Amino acid sequence: MNLDLNGKRAIVTGGSQGIGLAIAHGLAAEGVDVVIAARSAEPLEAAAREVAQASGRRVIAVPTDTGDDDAVQELVRRTIAEFGGIDILVNSAATPWSAGATKDLSATTDDVVRREVEIKVLGYLRTARAVAPHLVAQGWGRIINISGLGARQANSIAQTVRNVSVSALTKNLADELGPYGVNVTVVHPGLTRTERLTKRLAEQSAASGRSVAELEAELAKNSVRRVIDAREVADVVTFLASPRSIGITGDAIAVGGGVPGPVYY
Repeated sequence: MNLDLNGKRAIVTGGSQGIGLAIAHGLAAEGVDVVIAARSAEPLEAAAREVAQASGRRVIAVPTDTGDDDAVQELVRRTIAEFGGIDILVNSAATPWSAGATKDLSATTDDVVRREVEIKVLGYLRTARAVAPHLVAQGWGRIINISGLGARQANSIAQTVRNVSVSALTKNLADELGPYGVNVTVVHPGLTRTERLTKRLAEQSAASGRSVAELEAELAKNSVRRVIDAREVADVVTFLASPRSIGITGDAIAVGGGVPGPVYY
């Protein structure tokens, strides 16, 4: 299927590694010119070179802290100056959720929740607010927010709050921007094979003597009984970023290999 993405222009936040980097690769492979944004300049530049070499597209690194509205405004200005416009925003900049992070009520301080909301919720709001007028003016655009299956499970107060909040943000944006040709969706990855997970399992393998494949198989509690790769999340996001996704907006798309048991409708 031709996704009709050739020549589109995208911003991918959190694009220096993990799911964000995989999404940048996926979009560029379909002919999209991409600005990738993250806080640390050196790994961001390396990621931009990697995506550009693999795809042949223009890929520009713009160091950005999405916790800073001025920095976000500059990110959008730079994108328009370099590419002449903006068509797609993928929000993927968030502090990775740690397996050892705070879960119980007594340890969930105000600051713990503020930290999670500041980047993953308010950060997404800032970028959407900066990009939306340009998408509306041209009568077409896509915003995809990367959240997580933590939105559907009471695993941690802070984790659930931040992910559910991204879903609420998405639906509000979709209803407001839909009449102007702008679709907004939220993608919920589950446990995903990224550089971070690969490194963690390699360390566990070295310490325990068990193979990485065995350790990964134990983690795969989803319906397909295997860990979904970041590239497979990127495949779904790339479709949602395309004109072919016109029939999907305001909804959550789970990309975790299926959750056994519950019925979501």
